[in-house]
Amino acid sequence: MNENVLNAGRTGAAGAWLHRFANPGRFLRLVRPALPWLAVFSILITGTGLVWGYGFAPADWQQGDASRIMYVHVPAAWVAMAGYAALAGCSFFSIVWRHPLADLAAEEIGPVGAGFTFVCLVTGSLWGKPMWGAYWVWDARLTSVLVLFFLYLGHIALIRAFDNPAHGHRAAAILALVGAINLPIIVYSVQWWNTLHQGNTISFTGNSKIYITMLYPLLIASVGFYLCFVTLVCARMCAAIMERRTRGLLLAAADRGA
Repeated sequence: MNENVLNAGRTGAAGAWLHRFANPGRFLRLVRPALPWLAVFSILITGTGLVWGYGFAPADWQQGDASRIMYVHVPAAWVAMAGYAALAGCSFFSIVWRHPLADLAAEEIGPVGAGFTFVCLVTGSLWGKPMWGAYWVWDARLTSVLVLFFLYLGHIALIRAFDNPAHGHRAAAILALVGAINLPIIVYSVQWWNTLHQGNTISFTGNSKIYITMLYPLLIASVGFYLCFVTLVCARMCAAIMERRTRGLLLAAADRGA
């Protein structure tokens, strides 16, 4: 059999499998019952990590209590990058397979990811003032995260820049995929350039350069932040689906009345 036919068959099978899970009604049935539990768990876990970090974990021996801001700054930074990776993934599914929920997910990930990136930038500036003597320096890590924030804003703006929503989603998806190159720049910026930003202190493959009594609350707070991100995105997607359904019903009612 021709190789192109085989590849087309595989792509078609993959597309059919993905579209099985792209039905908005199925998404609502799966996600809406879990949303209250997700919200509760995200609040409890985030609160546990923050209370542990700010109330019981020791202060850094060099930076003192100013280092405690990391329990918000670091999880926000991780979620901001993970959110953009998810945004790029949804854009890929949208362009390649025209996944019905991919555009919707990307549209709702954008504002949430931008919010976490903003928190990361603000807390980083507050942390930088006592450490560097300035709220902002054009450091490689800081600048690349600022670029990430602008990429989020650009994605949000592009979606709404066209009269035809399909054109807006396509342009925003291309931006998201191109902008993904910024993610490794953020991760490795402290290794590629001389920066004021401290190097990576947490390693999942070797020894971390952080006390275990500080690492545990940081990881717990990070899990809570990730759950908050997932909860907010899913809640926004459910609201958007219901809004589209309501708009469709109103338009149908107006047509019947006309």
